[in-house]
Amino acid sequence: MTAVVTNRARRRGIRGVAALVCGALAAGGLAAAGVSTLRPEAASASSHREAPLISGQPQYDNTDVYAFVSPDRPDTTTIVANWTPFEEPAGGPTFYPFPEDAQYDVHIDSDGDAQGDLLYRWTFDTRTKNGDTFLYNTGQVTSLDDPDLNVTQTYDIDLLRLKDQKVVSTKKVADDLPVAPSHVGKASMPDYGKLRDQAVRKLPGGSTAYAGQADDPFFLDLRVFDLLYGGDLSEVGRDTLAGYNVNTVALQVPSAELRQSQKQPVVGVWSTTQRKNAAGKWTQVSRLGAPLVNEVVVPMKDKDKFNASSPWNDADFLPYVTKPELPRLIESIYKIKAPKEPRKDLVSVFLTGVKDLNQPPGVRPAEALRLNTAVKPAASPKRLGVLDGDNAGYPNGRRLADDVVDISLQVVEGELVGQKNDLGDAVDTNDQAFGKSFPYVALPTAGSRGPVAEKGTSARDALAGGARPMDAPGSSGSDDTVLIASSAAGGVGVLLVACGLLWWRRTRAVAGGA
Repeated sequence: MTAVVTNRARRRGIRGVAALVCGALAAGGLAAAGVSTLRPEAASASSHREAPLISGQPQYDNTDVYAFVSPDRPDTTTIVANWTPFEEPAGGPTFYPFPEDAQYDVHIDSDGDAQGDLLYRWTFDTRTKNGDTFLYNTGQVTSLDDPDLNVTQTYDIDLLRLKDQKVVSTKKVADDLPVAPSHVGKASMPDYGKLRDQAVRKLPGGSTAYAGQADDPFFLDLRVFDLLYGGDLSEVGRDTLAGYNVNTVALQVPSAELRQSQKQPVVGVWSTTQRKNAAGKWTQVSRLGAPLVNEVVVPMKDKDKFNASSPWNDADFLPYVTKPELPRLIESIYKIKAPKEPRKDLVSVFLTGVKDLNQPPGVRPAEALRLNTAVKPAASPKRLGVLDGDNAGYPNGRRLADDVVDISLQVVEGELVGQKNDLGDAVDTNDQAFGKSFPYVALPTAGSRGPVAEKGTSARDALAGGARPMDAPGSSGSDDTVLIASSAAGGVGVLLVACGLLWWRRTRAVAGGA
């Protein structure tokens, strides 16, 4: 019994000392924090995070799909698909690898029956040279095979041919190609454009492939979710996606390989993600074709269902297109009359394609990008696409520079049924210029953007958290005040530790006597 009491007393004494030590350190830390307080930036929400389940799995979340006749190679079609929304460029040390337990798929429907006829599948492999460092790169990276690029990825592309939703053949069209890495920063990757160029690879048969990081090409003001721009359209105009990156796969293919024939040149395009579950089986967790459909057309209760579904079953979602929620919300907030229902005009835009432009014969209504590969690229592309007389743009496929938010808002508000309007979010272009050749997407924003400290700030100031000297304009006191406050906090901590040790020794002596 005595031994038990003694051990308990000793444990209580140890806990007491630990508490005092922690308290002393906390006191010093809080006193220092009182001198210089850091405020984190507010987080943003994204329309890319369109459904409850996938919002917590960004590596598997399709953000956008683009399909267009290549402007510099009009006999080819370019497909761009993006994943991993809102990549903060400085998000190290692991940054943004492609997942190894995923299949990134792009589906091609060449006859309008809502079933994929071709499926291009990307899979990835990761290698780490040195697992004993936390660094993504151990030195300056000047090429994709640089030994200082510690973490590298490669990918394969397989082409699956389908009949009645069953695989009839598989062909490997790309094997072990290099992925362009995340753009760590200027010190690590002084010429990222060179790395991008090295990652663009020619494939047999006239195709070209790229996989790697890119600037997010979608441009829009996401305040739409704050009760439709805060009830005041004069407040729009901020590109919420500016400065963020995505992971991109891009493929340029001769159009003749995608379409059914010259007489039937319209193809449907959508992307999906399959992830391996705990049982080792592949499960579809994300799906995306036309922009904004799952975000603002499909209601919350069916968003996860949509992500797991196939276009063949899109009749399940037809009422959300013919009786859309968005026009009613706009009417309630802005008093702009909603067009009459049912909205057959929206069916042509989102489900069947526009007659005499990109609607295949005998089409089965399904949500997909529909591209007429026979329409030549526009010499002077217009951001409003078909609405502005440019038939090479959205909703005939989707080019990187198409302003799909303005187009969709105007169509939803009745542009095609006589209710002319000029609605938009006042974000008309991307924050970064697109390229003029494959893969066309802009280079990613660097993780480090260069010097940001105010002029006159010393390295010591930066290491102290970038705190402004106390004698600087707008502050009171001096550097001596900071040092005195820090020293006093440290002194209090030392005193508390000393008192704790004396108390602990006395407790041990008493316990030993007992």
